[in-house]
Amino acid sequence: MLRRLSLSNFVIVSRLDVDFGPGFAVLTGETGAGKSILIDALQIVLGGRGDAGVVREGESRAEIAAEFEPVPPALAAWLDETGLAAADEAGAATLLLRRTIDAQGKSRAWINGSAATVAQLRETAEHLVDIHGQHAWQSLTRPAAVRQWLDDHAEVDTGPMLLAWQRWREQLARLEAAERLGAERERERERLVWQIGEVERLAPGADEWPELNAEHQRLAHAQAILDAVQLSVDAVHEGEAAASSQAARALEALETVAGYEPALAEVIEVLAGAQAQLADAARSLQALLRRTELEPERLAELDARLSAWIGLARRFRCPPPDLAAQLAQWQAELAELDAATDLEALQRQAEAARAAFIAQARQVSARRQAAAPGLAEAVTAAMQQLGMAGGRFAIALETLAEPQAHGLESIEFLVAGHAGSTPRPLAKVASGGELSRLALAIAVTTGRSRQARGLGAGTLIFDEIDSGVGGAVGDTVGRLMRQLGQDCQVLAVTHLAQVAACADTHLVVSKAVGADGRTRSEIHPVAGAQRVGEIARMIGGQSGSGAGLAHAQDMLAAALLPAAQDTVP
Repeated sequence: MLRRLSLSNFVIVSRLDVDFGPGFAVLTGETGAGKSILIDALQIVLGGRGDAGVVREGESRAEIAAEFEPVPPALAAWLDETGLAAADEAGAATLLLRRTIDAQGKSRAWINGSAATVAQLRETAEHLVDIHGQHAWQSLTRPAAVRQWLDDHAEVDTGPMLLAWQRWREQLARLEAAERLGAERERERERLVWQIGEVERLAPGADEWPELNAEHQRLAHAQAILDAVQLSVDAVHEGEAAASSQAARALEALETVAGYEPALAEVIEVLAGAQAQLADAARSLQALLRRTELEPERLAELDARLSAWIGLARRFRCPPPDLAAQLAQWQAELAELDAATDLEALQRQAEAARAAFIAQARQVSARRQAAAPGLAEAVTAAMQQLGMAGGRFAIALETLAEPQAHGLESIEFLVAGHAGSTPRPLAKVASGGELSRLALAIAVTTGRSRQARGLGAGTLIFDEIDSGVGGAVGDTVGRLMRQLGQDCQVLAVTHLAQVAACADTHLVVSKAVGADGRTRSEIHPVAGAQRVGEIARMIGGQSGSGAGLAHAQDMLAAALLPAAQDTVP
């Protein structure tokens, strides 16, 4: 329940502190006095949109604070989870919301003294306040708003259904894109298949290119290798002039005189080692001669393979060493393309997503179908007290030819203005005044229903929703709101004296020009003679006439009497 609303430098309000109590309270005053300013301020502190235009002229910032007590259990748990909970000295749970907006439009917010986001303010507001604006009747003809009315009454969570719808549409988009691009992708697939086939016939190994080149170089120069090796064998080992023979003669000569010169021992050791190395080299060269063959057939094979390899590399514009890697890349692209163009798989996925959406939508439809008769009956009962005796309210749910994001059916409010007539769409049969009364009936009915289930906000606010209503119907509206105030806190901005007379608390908003020449708005509770005077002003525009005062006293006295109409279900 809203306990206090404090404003500082907000529009035409310099400083204002308003205390609220339980039951039904009204805000009255002259047009332009600032009644709706309080509602605007409350909406802003509850996370609504605010800009620099709300800052009082000449001031640096506006500040709004709202105190609620007690805190609903669900909200208290959320505050505790987010670290925003607080308790006063008496131990009773309280909630303090504060928001500032500076002259540049920058906004800051706090919950129980801790910095908070605007989104957190909105999350908090869902548990605290329901506001019904003066143009609420306009929503009765808008399909989206009508669905919201019924879904709120039925406690329908459409989030899972909307998520399933999005997933289904995404799968359909993938399928349609695959079908639309099918021809182009098929051409790409054919190109890849041809390229892969061309290269696969060569079957290039990942490390084959350097080995192939090395073998080809060896065979292409085989004769030169044989000639060079034979020459080396002759020079090293064979013939009188061979190096090994020359080393042997030198070693023999030195050994005959080694006993006379000790220094020759080291030279003899070197020559002996050289003779051994020459012998090893000669054996290696001779072995190479035996292994080396010209192999013209193998050389021809290598020539052909190298030519094919180089030809493919040129055709597909890649370096010969990269041909094997290019083949692997094409094969991967083909596999990916085949997966992407698997229309049957995409069709199965789309059908599964559709089935999931339909399952969610049927659950929502069942909740709507179950809740619609009860809501229609309750609104019909309220209509009898709002100058529409004999009228009947109905809710039509028609299955759509194709499912939509909002479900499987369209929802329309129907009304029969007189007994025995068939309910028809609101826009075709209801006047502006009737639409206002219907909006009020729905607001009161759904508000009481949610309160009875322990789901509704603790505070209901009606901002001139009774416009277009008067006379005895106005008295009924006031009694309805007073009756609703027995279940929760109700605050109404009204111009109807009949409504104001039914309130438990009466607050008057006025504006005046201060000593500084600036207009300021003020609010103060009235009772006794002051309240009688305000009711008289609302009746006839003057608060001092004897007839007006007498009429006001009679209206206040009548409002205190029980009435047969005070039976809203």
